[in-house]
Amino acid sequence: MKIALINENSQASKNAMILNSLKKVVEPMGHEVFNYGMYTAEDECQLTYVQVGILAAVLLNSKAADYVITGCGTGEGAMLACNSFPGVICGHVEDPLDAYTFAQINDGNAIAIPFAKGFGWGGDLNLEYIFEKLYVEESGQGYPRERAVPEQRNKKILDEVKKHTYTDLVTILKNLDRELVKGALSGEKFREYFFENCKDEQIAECVKEILQ
Repeated sequence: MKIALINENSQASKNAMILNSLKKVVEPMGHEVFNYGMYTAEDECQLTYVQVGILAAVLLNSKAADYVITGCGTGEGAMLACNSFPGVICGHVEDPLDAYTFAQINDGNAIAIPFAKGFGWGGDLNLEYIFEKLYVEESGQGYPRERAVPEQRNKKILDEVKKHTYTDLVTILKNLDRELVKGALSGEKFREYFFENCKDEQIAECVKEILQ
């Protein structure tokens, strides 16, 4: 699995710590981590939580990433921004139980973590436990297991609903403010990681046009 890490500007200083916690847990599982930044609070590319949603949607819909780890001060803004787009089901995760139940019941492809609210001593350990429970088992198996069938049915219903409540991502990107989108896709490593892993030619062409 290709896992993308995205940090917005208010919590960019924690990027290295979050990356270390994530890689420590998921690389032994065989997953690959791509750090899309922000890398420091002084980065030239300054991502707002709205732009986090744009970037997450581009990565997930193009299959340049299979999963997105993101967040903001409270995690709420990043979650709302991610869920504003098609092809993204983002959960708000504060602890390992949130991570496990979101993975098993909701079977999403992104989580938003509060990196400031309640994030004190032991925050790095909490992150490790979150990532362990998020990926400990194949997602979407249901919790409790006897609820698996209705939960899986509801997930399929939600996926179908989202097909009709959103337009396609290329149209969305073209209709959004060009500078807003360009700023979301201007991170130091974006071009390298995205074009190496993107599997959707239409989205790739749209991104190239925006970045020109």
